[in-house]
Amino acid sequence: MLIRIMRHELKNLAADLTLWVTAGIFAVITFYGVHNGAAWVKAQRAAIDAALAEEGQRLSELEAFVASGQEPASAFRDPRSPYSVGGSMGKRYAFLPPKGLAPFSVGQSDLYPSYFQVSTGSKQSFLNSYELENPNNLLAGRFDLAFVVIYLFPLLILALSYNLLSGEREQGTLAMLLSQPLSVRTLALGKILLRALLVLGLGIGLSWAAYLISGSAGASGLSLLLWTAVVAAYSLFWFGLAVAVNAMGRSSAANAMALAGIWLVLVVIAPAVVNLVVTSRYPVPSRVELVHEIREATNEAESRAAQILSNYYTDHPDLLPEGEQPNPRDFVTRSYAIREEVERAMAPVLARYDEQLLKQQAQVDRLRYLSPAIVTQEALNDISGTGLGRYRHFLGLVDRFHQEWRDFFVPMVFGKKLLTVADYRRLPSFRFEEESSSKLLTRISSAMAGLTLPMLIVFAIGLTKLRRYTIAA
Repeated sequence: MLIRIMRHELKNLAADLTLWVTAGIFAVITFYGVHNGAAWVKAQRAAIDAALAEEGQRLSELEAFVASGQEPASAFRDPRSPYSVGGSMGKRYAFLPPKGLAPFSVGQSDLYPSYFQVSTGSKQSFLNSYELENPNNLLAGRFDLAFVVIYLFPLLILALSYNLLSGEREQGTLAMLLSQPLSVRTLALGKILLRALLVLGLGIGLSWAAYLISGSAGASGLSLLLWTAVVAAYSLFWFGLAVAVNAMGRSSAANAMALAGIWLVLVVIAPAVVNLVVTSRYPVPSRVELVHEIREATNEAESRAAQILSNYYTDHPDLLPEGEQPNPRDFVTRSYAIREEVERAMAPVLARYDEQLLKQQAQVDRLRYLSPAIVTQEALNDISGTGLGRYRHFLGLVDRFHQEWRDFFVPMVFGKKLLTVADYRRLPSFRFEEESSSKLLTRISSAMAGLTLPMLIVFAIGLTKLRRYTIAA
């Protein structure tokens, strides 16, 4: 009987021009979203390639100058000076390459920089030396496939499902249908199952097609399967919600209003409220205040330069050449000592800043289950490699490379050594390593649980209510 109901519904829907028009519009919107995402990723890759090309040319020119044996015009622009090369002239890029499915979900990649120029300076000196995009663009977000799935997919589902039973009842055909050996639950399941197959076939089919034509074919099959699983779970939640609302026995207009209101609350209002709660409860210290404290710490360290340099050599006796005494007038060694003292003084302030960010994310992780839209957005960002988890992993690699860069240059600076061609050829270079698959799968599993459980609950509510469904209008 279930198959017969689905066949009958398929004929009815196929005869309705609205379905075909809607499917066509949805296909256009989907590919437009993927096109937007692909254009952003292409621009990111081009920026990274240009940065690496500039780095390669710059280091080649510095190495050629050293090989030529020429004398530099300025001591502070000397390609042989480890202080100048490590601090400014030879800075190298640490970059976060886009993953294969990045065109599907821009996520937070337009908010956070995808590369830094690492130097021997403090981490804050290069982490904050980038330009953000237009704030209005960042606030609105980008129109990508994830946006289509999260915001528009539910509207398509609800438009096809708001009158599953109420439409038959209002047309006077429900009583006739149920005069056959058929229950309300079987009728509702047949209708919703067909719609689910059509909509999921459309959404997932378009996603797979976009995967093949958008330059995402380099992504792993696992990523595509995870994307498909999350989209399916999110869609089934909305189908379950449609069944639950239809089971209340109200009119088609009332069902449409109720479902539209639920969509507005779960997709628009709830994320905004969660953001407001998180930022209000765990406000991040002002950047202006941070800059002010850095300046204060620097001025205070400058006033104690001789003592700080002496303490620095006490902590790093291996850096003081044998037979020499600390020279507070040596600009290079004094600046390194002052820089380390400023970093030490600022460590609690920066730790407090990072702590607030971690608290914000922890709070979001707890509250995200209030809205399937938040759960789905974070899951799709994770799968596409544009989420906060991968970015934090990238920052950890930047920290490691920053320390490696310093370890290479600082001993040479204090040892008064000059760089050679051989030194240029062994300069540390950044190597990006993806985070382990187990961490990603753990986050996605949590998201799937957060989507599957509500989906089962709303389906259970709907099927229970259908037992007492009123046939008469």
